[in-house]
Amino acid sequence: MEENKMKKKYQTLFFDIDDTLLDFGAAENEALEKLFSRVDGIKLTDTIKEDYKKFNQSLWKSMEQGKLSREKLMTTRFTEFFNQEFGIEVDNNKMSEQYLTYLSQGHQEVTGAHQLLSELQQQSFKLFVVTNGVERVQTKRLADSHFDAYFTDIFISEQTGYQKPNKKFFNYVFDNISDFDSDNSLIIGDSLTSDVAGGINAGIDTVWFNPEHKRNLTNYSANYTVHRLSEIKNLLINNINR
Repeated sequence: MEENKMKKKYQTLFFDIDDTLLDFGAAENEALEKLFSRVDGIKLTDTIKEDYKKFNQSLWKSMEQGKLSREKLMTTRFTEFFNQEFGIEVDNNKMSEQYLTYLSQGHQEVTGAHQLLSELQQQSFKLFVVTNGVERVQTKRLADSHFDAYFTDIFISEQTGYQKPNKKFFNYVFDNISDFDSDNSLIIGDSLTSDVAGGINAGIDTVWFNPEHKRNLTNYSANYTVHRLSEIKNLLINNINR
């Protein structure tokens, strides 16, 4: 675990969902397999799957940067991908509805997530979700995984009208938390450009969850870096917050 030198006592914790608490890659794989099983004449291969993921990630990055609207992403994503990849026209709205339904069914836990949240709840931390995504998808995944029981409130970009890392997203969140204090708040997530950048924009401390030991190739530097969720307990309970 890497950390800065300053010891602080945190009380309010903001958690990302995808690839921090729930395995988005697993949910995405299952959703794509179910979706493509309904498409005549096209078999989902590993190459197609990776091409879709790269295409989709590029759209979400553009939305994070304010270059693409949520409406544009949701109403053209599958039309553009299938036209670009296979040269065919598809009904985007129908395909999007099917995909989101399948995606909402995926709630595989990132190793140690339940244990961490339970221990933090027992220690009286105030826990909140801050996630980019579709409200009905994220809400169902949290409910089916029983993670929702740990959180005081859940903030989803579709609900707030803004995306992480936009400061307006966090302003909305902070305005809806009674007695909010940025000095004792911390955001935990796997994305440097969404979670860490968002925390920096919002003026709160940050934890980069980096289980794959990726190099930081961005200009955003987290206050702390952990490679396992279990390290967060040590960071919050046994080290900084003592």
